[in-house]
Amino acid sequence: MAKIIAEDEAILATEAPCAPVTSQRKIRNDLETSLPKPYLARALVAPDTTHPKGTPGHNHNNLSVLQQHSVFFDRDNNGIVYPWETFQGLRAIGLNIIASFLLTIFFNVGISFATRPGWFLNPLLPIYINNIHRSKHGSDSGVYDTEGRFVPANMENMFSKYGRTKPDKLTLGELWDMTEGNRVAFDPFGWFSSKLEWGFLYILARDDEGLLSKEAVRRAFDGSLFEYCAKMNVGGAAKMG
Repeated sequence: MAKIIAEDEAILATEAPCAPVTSQRKIRNDLETSLPKPYLARALVAPDTTHPKGTPGHNHNNLSVLQQHSVFFDRDNNGIVYPWETFQGLRAIGLNIIASFLLTIFFNVGISFATRPGWFLNPLLPIYINNIHRSKHGSDSGVYDTEGRFVPANMENMFSKYGRTKPDKLTLGELWDMTEGNRVAFDPFGWFSSKLEWGFLYILARDDEGLLSKEAVRRAFDGSLFEYCAKMNVGGAAKMG
């Protein structure tokens, strides 16, 4: 039988001897040394331990972090993302026609109804950015809260739990393990959506070693990654570190 942890140690313990998964998926307990109030959900910026003020030069425009993640695809800046705008945005960041078409169907079909301002589905399948927080699904990473804020600690813990090859990068297999670890019961839509979204991000932002960096993930959450990829696609930006 495992030794019982003393009461004074138990107060801040992050691992339970009788729950091996808590030792296998370690969480950070040192975040406050480099990131003020890491458990405070941020409405406007997406900070991490390396960028405590968020993405340099990225304008939040008073949008929530989840809205910032989506607004790149609002090509005419009217607060609504129609399927053709999603397609144009995906093409702008470098996806081919087939991938852009299939992802457009998934995103607009999957998100439009949840963000609608009324009760009825618009046959044009628009996504309303004002209500994008309603599209949050189960079995996700928890980095966005239910109002679309960014929770820094949850992103940092994503890498401490699953970044076994390198502490600030994830392999494709580690991404798979993460989506499996985030699964909640009876949530097939969330299981599928999570794997598709992270697979898309991996294809888009993996480096030459086939790894997805924490910086790419963080910038995907605030949408600045899409702006960067669009500039890269036309040769107007330096390679991300």
